[in-house]
Amino acid sequence: MSEKIKGGISVDRENIFPIIKKWLYSEKDIFLREIVSNATDAITKLKRLQSLGEAKSEQGDFRIDVRLDRVAKTLSVEDNGIGMTGDELKKYICSIALSGAVDFINKYESTEDSAKGGIIGHFGLGFYSAFMVSERVEIETRSHTGAPAVHWVCSADGDYEIEAGERESIGTEVILHIDEDEAEYLNAARIRAMLDKYCAFMPVPIYFDDSEEKKEASAEAPINDVSPLWQRPASECTDDDYKAFYTKVFGDHREPLFQIHINADYPLNFRGILYFPRITNQYESIEGQVKLYYNQVFVADNIKEVIPDYLLMLKGVLDCPELPLNVSRSYLQTNSYVAKVSAHIVKKVADKLISLSKNERERYEAVWNDIKTFVEYAAIRDKKFRDRIKDHLLLHLTDGSYKTIDEYLENAKQTNENTIYYTTDKAAQAQYVALFEARGIAVCEFDSLLDTQFATAEEMAREGVKFLRVDADLGALTGEESEADKPLADLFCEVSGNEKLNVKQHALTDSDVPVIISVSEESRRMDDMMKMYRMTNGEEGAFSLPLDTTLILNSNAPLLGRLSALLNEDRARAKALAAHLYRLALLSHRKLNADEMSSFLSDSYRLLAELL
Repeated sequence: MSEKIKGGISVDRENIFPIIKKWLYSEKDIFLREIVSNATDAITKLKRLQSLGEAKSEQGDFRIDVRLDRVAKTLSVEDNGIGMTGDELKKYICSIALSGAVDFINKYESTEDSAKGGIIGHFGLGFYSAFMVSERVEIETRSHTGAPAVHWVCSADGDYEIEAGERESIGTEVILHIDEDEAEYLNAARIRAMLDKYCAFMPVPIYFDDSEEKKEASAEAPINDVSPLWQRPASECTDDDYKAFYTKVFGDHREPLFQIHINADYPLNFRGILYFPRITNQYESIEGQVKLYYNQVFVADNIKEVIPDYLLMLKGVLDCPELPLNVSRSYLQTNSYVAKVSAHIVKKVADKLISLSKNERERYEAVWNDIKTFVEYAAIRDKKFRDRIKDHLLLHLTDGSYKTIDEYLENAKQTNENTIYYTTDKAAQAQYVALFEARGIAVCEFDSLLDTQFATAEEMAREGVKFLRVDADLGALTGEESEADKPLADLFCEVSGNEKLNVKQHALTDSDVPVIISVSEESRRMDDMMKMYRMTNGEEGAFSLPLDTTLILNSNAPLLGRLSALLNEDRARAKALAAHLYRLALLSHRKLNADEMSSFLSDSYRLLAELL
């Protein structure tokens, strides 16, 4: 073909309407949000014209009425906003995807003004969501200009009629004649639930009438909060306000640990409130819930793409007018604005933690155990976050107190410089902890496998600093190493059932402890990694590496001296005592397995019997 042809794509309404009816939105419930949003826009436009002196109407008590009539099988949404003339109705309603909102913004507002809390709809498709549940849709409207009222009716196949209307007041009423197959939308409880979900914080009062529950006019109350907490300055919000809002939105009557009020202006322009929820037990789900709004209109629940994965336990609301109302997850994953919002949230979380640490240290310590796991994980995952809060990372000590890592290292300069000792089980490792505390060396508590990963990350970030479990390095408790008594060493190898058991002899500061077990930090951390791998992959019987274990004989313990002498006099009795001492050392180090416990109890009973 030699001739160049230009043209525009045409749309056949007979083909497009079935698509609209079935596929316009993935969730049919959204139709109510769209119709109510249009009503909100109509009122917002009239307010704007009034402020510019271009509207003759002096309408003041703006409202939206949602009415359900089960007898007539209709659901209607009425506003007292700007209304439409016949020409406007033809232009904006009879043309798919031609948005009156865009025209209005171009004429009366900047895009920035709109994003800060103005017009909701921009695409001109929302109104047609009504056909997803309706066999017929009517519009009764009267413009603020004084033009005659107009009545429009359209069937689900796209055929419409326009005629003179009878509406006397300014505004618009959209009447949905619910399709027989969509009778669920004639249920008052269902409609109220949809309003609560999508319209709970819209900026215009919304009233719901189910045609059965009669109320006195004086008792009438809107179903929404037109001034949600996130729209107010943080300085005007009290702790009680934040707690009440949290309970209302999430139905959780436990007080959150604390909240973060965000009011980001240009260039990000979003607002919100994020809460650190209170977790009451380790089996409770730690996945949070962040609700996304667009100019106070609900968009989506639990949008993970806006919150980094290490902060997913947060609960809250975010109002992001820069995002499209009908946002998709694939859009969120690649949108640069979302990435900036996410980064800003991380910064605000870090700033809040720093503020608590500096200004409310007692409160910070009180909530630390609840937030520790998330803060440590965030510090591991995000170097920028870790660098911000590195001076405010707390260690929980066995005496119940809290120290930052820097405070611990400062106090440890005289006894264990650049070394942080910890216990993973205060009860099981009580003997080790007591030995360290007797020397004035503080011990911190680690209560999860993540703590060890956090320690590794901190060792990499803090040059020269190392974390050691109390059974990993007894150098702070011992004198010089001496050559082990070979007969005793061989005896303990025999009773342990491990001929290759590494036995050393040290002069411990506590003479009451005859033998103690030490496990190298490196091999135990590798074992922890294997445990974490098994937990992650569900492999209960997965391969585990042997621990690098050493049995230390305390040359200062009189009991060992007597055992050495007994070995020459009564080997059988010496063997029984050595086996008992070895199992006591095991018991102070870890839980005994079934065979070890059985032997330990048998030997204990026999030794007690011999004492009588």
